[in-house]
Amino acid sequence: MIDQTKSTTIPLHLTINGHRHELEVEPRVTLLDALRDRLDLTGTKKGCDHGQCGACTVHVDGERVLACLTLAAQVEGRSITTIEGLAGADGTLSAVQAAFLEQDAFQCGYCTPGQIMSAVACIREGHAGSDEEIREYMAGNLCRCGAYPNIVAAVRQAALEVAS
Repeated sequence: MIDQTKSTTIPLHLTINGHRHELEVEPRVTLLDALRDRLDLTGTKKGCDHGQCGACTVHVDGERVLACLTLAAQVEGRSITTIEGLAGADGTLSAVQAAFLEQDAFQCGYCTPGQIMSAVACIREGHAGSDEEIREYMAGNLCRCGAYPNIVAAVRQAALEVAS
């Protein structure tokens, strides 16, 4: 019989926002829980915890992923970027972060980190050619407050700034 009272942990080496972190976690710990509960990187939000709202969006090797559906062990040895890693070392906001502020692209702000992470990927992957294209790409990120027009405007503005 297996002893269920003992928890088995595994060592992980994660590179997050350019910094190496060593953790001991249970194999089933999600990247989201490792970020928030173990590393105090709370900018990445837990919304639905089922991969349906996009609040937990981060980048792994430059690709957007839902941290609630990704096991921490799956990203060992890969480069992880969270919302905390977008601003410059001197605190200068990225073009997308600045555009979100300028366009008032948030209300309560809960979804904003995930929206920004998806917006960065949207622009980097070349999906910001029109408002319709932006809306389609950003459709996996929900905003309960309905700030969608301002979010699209922010992505459009940031895309123009990045291109110039």
